[in-house]
Amino acid sequence: MTAKKTQFLIEDLISKIFQHQFPEGKLPAERVLAQDYGVSRYTVQQALNRLEGMGMIHRQRGDGIYIRRNVQKYPMVYNSATQIQYSTLRSEMLSLRKIKAGPELIRIFDIEASEEVWEFRRVRIMNYIKTQIETGYLPCTLFPYVDRESVEDSIQNLAMEQGYRISRFMTTYRPTQLTREEAGLLSCKKGEPAFCITSRGYLRDGRVFVHSNITAIHYECTYIVPFNKEVYLHRRNRHKEKDK
Repeated sequence: MTAKKTQFLIEDLISKIFQHQFPEGKLPAERVLAQDYGVSRYTVQQALNRLEGMGMIHRQRGDGIYIRRNVQKYPMVYNSATQIQYSTLRSEMLSLRKIKAGPELIRIFDIEASEEVWEFRRVRIMNYIKTQIETGYLPCTLFPYVDRESVEDSIQNLAMEQGYRISRFMTTYRPTQLTREEAGLLSCKKGEPAFCITSRGYLRDGRVFVHSNITAIHYECTYIVPFNKEVYLHRRNRHKEKDK
């Protein structure tokens, strides 16, 4: 029950932030939030910890809880990984090797046919539970050296340590079912429902620095995006024209 209350509090505070219900950019104190929502201070603290982890708020000791500047102006996505403390996230590497890039990876990374890429596989562990299996690829031209420590830490951190500036990620979700191997790695049954998450990471200069496929269980994802009237009307009018 506490988890449901925490999730509701997170979603309701995000909703109120985007409704500009805190015009001074400051949330009520923990004690006030607990009273308003009829929950414990612990539940409030858990919700605020997650909002802080998402980058929506920051705390100033002795002063209060503030909404980060301009947070309402940009699309926002938060998922199962962003809702838990970073200290409880870790990875176990399954394999790491150099392989010759196939046609798909050649197109994704825009590299020559003779070039190699790093292929890594790892299990992602969240809150001490194995929840994801990731197979990822890194072009050797950008990453001449990759080791276990890098794979088990963070690919984003690896890129930043190389001096690269990360721009954005493009992510696609689709339903899938666990294979026998995946089920064994995640301590589940074969055929259980899961998400297949495909992602590309881009640098500021437009190059793709990582491509990965993730099979995830116990996964949730929430989007907060601005309404695009022009796109909506275009799709609606096109549909009407087809019906004529």
